[in-house]
Amino acid sequence: GSNAISKQNHAIKQRQRGIAMTYACFTLEIADHIAHIRLNRPDKANSMTLDFWRELPQAVDQISANAEARVIVISSEGKHFTSGMDISVFMSGALDRDPANMHVSAETFRHKIKKLQDTFSCLERARQPVLAAIQGGAIGAGVDLVTACDCRYASQDAFFAVQETAIGMTADVGTFPRLLRLIPEGWARQMVYTAERLPADKAREIGLVNEVFDSHEALLDGVMAIARKIAEHSPLAVAGCKTMANYARDHSTADALDYVAVWNAAMLRPDDIKEAYIARGEKRAPIFDNLKPLTD
Repeated sequence: GSNAISKQNHAIKQRQRGIAMTYACFTLEIADHIAHIRLNRPDKANSMTLDFWRELPQAVDQISANAEARVIVISSEGKHFTSGMDISVFMSGALDRDPANMHVSAETFRHKIKKLQDTFSCLERARQPVLAAIQGGAIGAGVDLVTACDCRYASQDAFFAVQETAIGMTADVGTFPRLLRLIPEGWARQMVYTAERLPADKAREIGLVNEVFDSHEALLDGVMAIARKIAEHSPLAVAGCKTMANYARDHSTADALDYVAVWNAAMLRPDDIKEAYIARGEKRAPIFDNLKPLTD
């Protein structure tokens, strides 16, 4: 009826409303319920400066809280996805420790590392799924970034390298807990021990990426098509899926079954189920309410 048409027109206008913001190392655009974060320092191989480590969690937490987007896509400009932590972070003193007060300094340094870890943990705690479109190298902290995402996709020229080992350190912002869950342990160990490059086809073979595309353009087109499919579904259902996937990964089968029962007892929404079936019968896109914005 007219009420359904009015609701659909309102939803279309809402989806098309664009928001664009520029940060030091990336741009953010929200349109059609998709938040697109694009690393935009190709001349520096999209390395992660101090600004990046501060701004990415701010941007992602804001996307998650305002609920205008239903999915997040992270891509890059230029030859490489990211070369990882910028040398300026090492040289700035941000990671220095005081040798004269070693143990107290080490305790403080631990908190600095945990703050860096949070830059990528924000991707896991976001209410929306996060898709990574990886071209060229995902090096060092780039591996930590993409393994914190829900799904990874690569261009044919993509490769992954845990570069920290080659520069004399043990990777500490997410490599071990995430990489070892995503791929066979032997491959994860080989990657971190050798710091060698894992090419795109091998990454797909062992399950690190879902799909490999022929070119950078095909990669972004393909990932955005997947993002649009996600955005068509009930945001509440998708948020539930992400919450359950994360919970099931970290808990026993019995605990995960109990939690999803409690979740649906509280949050199963008959209106969304009804709308999905009606829209299918009417051969139109379903119209769902966004999640509620979070308020402080």
